[in-house]
Amino acid sequence: MSQQSITPELRQWVAEQIRLGHLPEAVIEAMVQAGWKEDLATSALDGALQTRRARAPNSAALAAGPASGAGERMPGLDLTQSPRRIDAGDRWVDVIATLGLPRVVMLGGLLSAEECDALVEAARPRLARSLTVETRTGGEELNPDRTSHGMFFNRGEGELVTRIEQRIARLLRWPLENGEGIQVLQYRPGAEYKPHYDYFDPVEPGTPTILKRGGQRVATLLMYLNEPTRGGGTIFPDVGLEVAPVRGNAVFFSYDRPHPATRTLHGGAPVIEGEKWVATKWLREREFV
Repeated sequence: MSQQSITPELRQWVAEQIRLGHLPEAVIEAMVQAGWKEDLATSALDGALQTRRARAPNSAALAAGPASGAGERMPGLDLTQSPRRIDAGDRWVDVIATLGLPRVVMLGGLLSAEECDALVEAARPRLARSLTVETRTGGEELNPDRTSHGMFFNRGEGELVTRIEQRIARLLRWPLENGEGIQVLQYRPGAEYKPHYDYFDPVEPGTPTILKRGGQRVATLLMYLNEPTRGGGTIFPDVGLEVAPVRGNAVFFSYDRPHPATRTLHGGAPVIEGEKWVATKWLREREFV
């Protein structure tokens, strides 16, 4: 197999494994053990997943293998017919680029410049050093991997937040009540968030306590509120992707199970010059309380 290529026979085999319910990581492992290069195996799996989504009645809801309690229903945009723009109710949002594995969609113009500025100004007086979830206890802790400052809006807090939440719910076809409150973060020069997963690790003892509030996180929407001069991109190390922070734009990614096979390892690259403001919306399986 010195010169490998994705043949029709290979595509058919991969599609059959997905149909039988095998997990993505198991399919890739089987191919690697059979002598296929890992990057080619990943590309073959990615292509099979995209084909399956395109043929499904609800392509954005499709998840390969069993989901983390949400069945096959997942938040996501309606990307059937490959639209360039999607109606989010009060605003049209551009589809800039998509990726199959991990499931990533880059969006343009989700927020107006005025909305970005208003979120920053409303958040600024309430900033504090950002915490991370402490999955050993179910609480929160300071983490040296995360050096931003931030705050949370309550869901439905004021007209601005309510309008944006309603837009997100329509765009991602996910109940408004299943979303956590919008978090706004400020990254000063040198600040970063090292690569991590947004789901809650099921093996940690504090996770059952966290899940009582609405189940697992199943998707993340990261909205850029300004543009640092240099640095500050959102990175996905597993696939070599970096999303530039452009005001008003956003990146959406979903994870159908709390496992690294989703390839949703991501982070906020250090800000080199200027500062970065972002707003994050995490989506849960059930109503977040």
